[in-house]
Amino acid sequence: MSQDRSGTEDGAPARPARRPNVKDVAALAGVSWKTVSNVVNGTAPVRDSTRERVQRAIDELGYRPNAAGRNLRQGRSRLLALAIPEIRLSYFADLAHAVILAAKARGYTVLIDETFAEPGHEQVVAEGFRVDLLDGVIFSPQALADSDLVAAGGRLPMVMLGEATLPVDGGAAAADHVVIDNVVSAREATEHLIASGRRRIGFLGVRATETNGTGVLRHAGYAAALEAHGLTAEAFPAPTYSRPGGAEVVGGLLDRFTGPDALDALVCANDLLAIGAMHVLRAAGLRVPEDVAVLGWDGTEDGIYSNPTLTTVAPDLSALAELAVDLVLARVDGSTVTPQVHTVGHRLIVRESTNGHPGN
Repeated sequence: MSQDRSGTEDGAPARPARRPNVKDVAALAGVSWKTVSNVVNGTAPVRDSTRERVQRAIDELGYRPNAAGRNLRQGRSRLLALAIPEIRLSYFADLAHAVILAAKARGYTVLIDETFAEPGHEQVVAEGFRVDLLDGVIFSPQALADSDLVAAGGRLPMVMLGEATLPVDGGAAAADHVVIDNVVSAREATEHLIASGRRRIGFLGVRATETNGTGVLRHAGYAAALEAHGLTAEAFPAPTYSRPGGAEVVGGLLDRFTGPDALDALVCANDLLAIGAMHVLRAAGLRVPEDVAVLGWDGTEDGIYSNPTLTTVAPDLSALAELAVDLVLARVDGSTVTPQVHTVGHRLIVRESTNGHPGN
């Protein structure tokens, strides 16, 4: 059967082989492209009969407005970047999930970048990725200092997560920061161990190269709690904040968990270190928590399913993510408020790994 080039066999207009555009809709509806734009964007009143005719044409052609073009005309890409050290680490995976949900609720999409804590890579992030694609950046640095952020002179609105770039001298921050109170939470966690009868408590996760990072602040809170009770602090460095890192360090310290001066508790700078530590302790025949209580940080799902289940300090990740997204979008909208440090809440989740008294 022959077919008219301008239509289908039944005489209906043929869909364009390419993606339909606003002019195709206008031609099918018998209106101007401006009228179609007014219907799609709600930018001007349109008669109900005309609106219905345009909508029928849109449905028939399968037309979809070009959101990217509209956003660019409005001066927005509606894209944010989240730069984190390593997404396979449980805390950062949970953080990314929370940021994506918060951004989606506000009409934004999040692109994720792994920096691997490499100074050169973090420098590129601090400079705004050297692209014009993004509206803003949420950045969890490990290698940069506040002075590096200032020197980078990035043009994109940016919010920092964590204390790594905070000025050590307490001066003004170069960008908004969202943090938990690591010193206070560490002190609370250590007090929990002391209250359960622990007296020889070690800290796993100090880093000699850090001056203002997470490990430094958590160690400071831990040490303050011990000092207040007249107890001695003892800290051990960790090569990485990972399960293998915890296992490696504790494997080389097994003699410190036996004898009359044995450590009876271990505060770990994150959950992964704690889980690695517990694995080695149990393999060596030490009971957790009867012989050694173990405590971690970050409130990751791993701790729910570890054996024993892990006591942990859990930051309010939903609040952290929502605050970070709101702060960066405020900057996108032109806010010139002086950058500040914003603290979100935390809670101590007590589970089996510390829920007992030594020697029981």
